[in-house]
Amino acid sequence: MNDPAAPGHAKRLIVNADDYGLTMGVSRAILRAHAEGIVTSTSVLALAPGFDTTVGWLQDHPGLGTGAHLAAVGEDPPLLSAREVPTLVDRRGRLRPSWRQLLPLVAAGRVDPADLRREFTAQMEALVGAGLTIDHLDTHQNVHLWPSIRDVVLEVGEAFGVKVVRVTRSAARSVVGITVQRLARDLEVLLDVRGWRTTDVSTGLDEAGHLDRPAMVAALDRLSRELDALGGGTAELATHPGEADDADLVRYRWRYWWPAELEALCSPTVRAAVAEHGFVPSRFDEVGD
Repeated sequence: MNDPAAPGHAKRLIVNADDYGLTMGVSRAILRAHAEGIVTSTSVLALAPGFDTTVGWLQDHPGLGTGAHLAAVGEDPPLLSAREVPTLVDRRGRLRPSWRQLLPLVAAGRVDPADLRREFTAQMEALVGAGLTIDHLDTHQNVHLWPSIRDVVLEVGEAFGVKVVRVTRSAARSVVGITVQRLARDLEVLLDVRGWRTTDVSTGLDEAGHLDRPAMVAALDRLSRELDALGGGTAELATHPGEADDADLVRYRWRYWWPAELEALCSPTVRAAVAEHGFVPSRFDEVGD
């Protein structure tokens, strides 16, 4: 095991819980995973049904980092009206349900970047207006990897003084995985040019929604090896905890194992793995320190 205090070899770990505000149960699960488990950061979904009710709870958890989970897809409507973001919504005024429907339209030039900019700005204003200090940006379903969406996210981040962003990475050898790897490398190059910060390694896309205890231990092992190869740095583990009896999750047909991820995040086995690897629990506002 490496000494986390050794100069040049510190291994920082950000455990981020996505989708704060999705439902009251998801927000409660994230706060429990912070208080009783290894979660150090969360990404807040301003357009989600549980946002207004639960955003105030974050004030009681000042040690939990908070980021913006910007959404251009999903089951929930945008903050702005169809008239304000006409190319971002369908004929019913709803966002496309997933990246699989959105990205072909973006690639064909049928989504106006100005519509994305207006909606993302409205979501950032909602978060800041609720009293949150935003320390990083990421996106629902990781659509910010796509170049034209990426450019808007960086522009909005700079307007709000936030220059830390998730780089979503994949180890999968599928077409999607290889595409993600290429887009992640492109994003890393651009961030360096523009003076943004991000983690050195990350995981959570390939296992999204299915990080039970064994899978989480395996993910931590992999992140530790990757940081050892780099001589230290910062890793992100992206997670999705939720409560077992949350009836509000029925409208999200993602087949996620929300309760299993909550159990894993609070598990003594997982906490022991974090300690054994010498990880230093961290937040996004510490990236690059």
